[in-house]
Amino acid sequence: MLSIVSSVSINTRTMARIVHTPLFVTLLGGGPTHFSHVIQSLTKAPILVCADGGAELAVTHGLEPEAVIGDMDSLSAKARAGLDPACVHHIAEQDSTDFEKCLRSVSTPAILAHGFTGGRMDHQLAACTALVRHPEQKCILMGEEDLCFLAPLNFQIDLPVGTLFSLYPMGEVSGRSAGLKYPIDGISMSPATRGGTSNEVSGPVSLSFSARLMLVLLPLEHVDAVLDRLVSSS
Repeated sequence: MLSIVSSVSINTRTMARIVHTPLFVTLLGGGPTHFSHVIQSLTKAPILVCADGGAELAVTHGLEPEAVIGDMDSLSAKARAGLDPACVHHIAEQDSTDFEKCLRSVSTPAILAHGFTGGRMDHQLAACTALVRHPEQKCILMGEEDLCFLAPLNFQIDLPVGTLFSLYPMGEVSGRSAGLKYPIDGISMSPATRGGTSNEVSGPVSLSFSARLMLVLLPLEHVDAVLDRLVSSS
């Protein structure tokens, strides 16, 4: 199996933080994903953590995760036999998804999460909710064509003019913007009233929000710029 060399501490005595690392984490779920995207993420985020059934994909491709976290209802006996038993962390409670179990169990500067946006729509919605429930994590959901992350209260990024830039509120939130074709100043947004999808970049983007309730969606090709800005944001 291919083992990703890392600097990581596995803490089996507390479920609050199972993985502690100063490096970025690639988090792999059981949903549809292009494995080539996962390999690309591992060059930036070399610590591989799997959410339950995500370990099936890891084992199939000869990757050795640092930890497998979840309720283990999707991990086959065959795949589990190919894992180091010490890396499997069973969290039995059913009040949270496996994705959320991972978010609260990993300490890292940033997470690139694959396998949580394709397939079932309820899983995608739950993943977006988990981002809002865990604002302490700088986590980027990686889809087939785009990415999604929870915006900090203040966020700046430089992207090519014309780049698709979507905002989706997860609660009542307002904000101010510069560098967008359609400014959001003075607009109150919520899932039931108004969103901010299909906007475009017109210059250096600067955003400020009234609450940590706004998701940003961008083309996948801009992951490096997003990762850099998220890590440097407060």
